[in-house]
Amino acid sequence: MSVEVNGIAHIQLTVIDIEKCLPFWERFCHFLEMKTLMKSDEMVYCIGSRTGVLVRQAPEGKRDRSFDQDRPGLHHICFRARANDDVDKIHAFVRDDLGGKILRAPEEGAWAPGYYSTLFEDPDGLRVEVNFVPGKGHLETK
Repeated sequence: MSVEVNGIAHIQLTVIDIEKCLPFWERFCHFLEMKTLMKSDEMVYCIGSRTGVLVRQAPEGKRDRSFDQDRPGLHHICFRARANDDVDKIHAFVRDDLGGKILRAPEEGAWAPGYYSTLFEDPDGLRVEVNFVPGKGHLETK
């Protein structure tokens, strides 16, 4: 017996520099047409587009190690766009308005037919990808 889930309900990220990361993530989520549901000095939780993103500050005493995508745990998160043009717009917003560190400008990749994505980092170095795959990608029946 198995169960097909309906996507990911929310992602919770723990950051070191809340003063830089909270505005970065809130503005990024608003650009993705998500709304702020909860906010304090130590966290922000945005929802919309069938997902949620919660960003919170690491507790005191646990802020001594920065993000490393090669350590056990999170490697990166990837948001699914609706078109290549959306990937381009998000890339430009992160680069020009948020001052995000762009690791890869939008380009086609080999993960699936038509895979198109950009990759960047938040102020703490958390890696974020935004991609578009036409049709059903690997789920397309032939």
